[in-house]
Amino acid sequence: MKVPFNDLTRHHAGLLPEIMAEIGDVFSTSAFILGPKVAAFEERFAALHHAPHCVGVNSGTSALHLALLSLGVGPGDEVVVPALTFVATSWAVSYTGATPVFCDVEEATGLMDPESLKRVMGPRTKAVIPVHLYGRACDMDAICGLAGECGAAVVEDACQAHCAEWKGRRVGTFGAAACFSFYPGKNLGAAGEGGAVLTRNDALAARVRMLRDHGQTSRYHHGVVGFNYRMDGIQGAVLGVKAKRVEEWTERRRAVAAFYRKELEGLDGLTLPAPEGPARHVYHLFVVRSPRRDALLAALAARGVGCGLHYPLPLHLQEAYAGLGYSAGDLPRAEAWAGQCLSLPIFPEMSGEEMAWVVDQCRKAVRECGR
Repeated sequence: MKVPFNDLTRHHAGLLPEIMAEIGDVFSTSAFILGPKVAAFEERFAALHHAPHCVGVNSGTSALHLALLSLGVGPGDEVVVPALTFVATSWAVSYTGATPVFCDVEEATGLMDPESLKRVMGPRTKAVIPVHLYGRACDMDAICGLAGECGAAVVEDACQAHCAEWKGRRVGTFGAAACFSFYPGKNLGAAGEGGAVLTRNDALAARVRMLRDHGQTSRYHHGVVGFNYRMDGIQGAVLGVKAKRVEEWTERRRAVAAFYRKELEGLDGLTLPAPEGPARHVYHLFVVRSPRRDALLAALAARGVGCGLHYPLPLHLQEAYAGLGYSAGDLPRAEAWAGQCLSLPIFPEMSGEEMAWVVDQCRKAVRECGR
C-alpha cells in the first residue's frame, strides 16, 4: 500500500458534477473576474467565520499585503512575524516597505510566543501577525493584549486555519483583519490560487475592495495606486461549492488526527501535537517532531508514506532576509521546530485502512531510526 500526503483527485471526484455546473454558469454570463459567484462565496465565507465582511482576492499573499496596506503599514514601520511560518507572511510586510521583525515560537505548539513577541515589540511596531499555523489558533488573548498596549494592529494569518477557533470563537474576528488562502491543498481549496480578507471594519473592507481592483473608486476612476488582485469568477464558483462542505471535512480531519494521537501516543522518539487546550484545531497539517527527522522522513518515504516538511528553514535564517542581521541561535525554538518537524498524511477522504497502515509504518520507521 501507498498513502499520499494529500489526494486532491479523490477529494474532488464526487464534487465534479456540481463544480462543472457552477463553472458553466460563469461561462454563460462571462463573469470571469469577480462577479456574482465571487460575491456569493464572499457572503458564505464571512458567515462561516461570523464576520461582516469578506473580500475575495487572488491569493493569501495578496490578502496579507492588502490588509497591511489598508492599515497604513509602510516604510519606517516594523511588523512582528513568527519565524516559523511560510515566507508569504513576511513577504507581505516587505511588499509594503516595512521591516519584518521575527519572534520565537512556543515550545509546545510552534505558534507565536507572546513572551518573545513582548521582547521584540518597540516604538516602530505598527502591526503584529499571529499565524494560526497548521490549523491551530494562537493565544489571541495574550497577543491582542500586547498589541493593544503598544497601539499595534493585529492581522491574523489564518491561511491554514479555516474554521479554527480560540475559546469557542472563530479565528478571523480577533484582529483588525484576517487573511485566508485557498491554495488547492488547503482545508478549503480553489482550483488554483485564491485568498480573502475578513474584517469587522466597514472602512477597511472598502479600502481592500478598492485596492484589489486597481484602486478604482468607480469605473476608470482610480483614487489610489492599486493592484490587480481580483478573484476569478471560476474560483468563486468552485469555492462556493466546496464551502458548503468545509465543516464536514474539518470534522473528518479532526477524526484522523484523533486516531493518530491515540495510536501513536507514547511512541519513544516521536513528539505529537500538543493537546488542543482552548483551541479548536482544524488540522490542516498533522505535524510531529523527531530528533531524527531526516532519517524518519526517508524511512517513511521508502515505506510508501507521503510526508511533508512545514517548514525546514525558519524565516530569520532565509537568505532573502540576511540583511536584517539574524544569526543561527537567535530564535532557538523556531530553529528546533524547523529541524525536527514532519507532517504526516491527513485529508478528509482517508480510509480507516489507510490510517491504520500509516500508523503501523510510522511505528516501524521510528523504531528503525532509533536503532
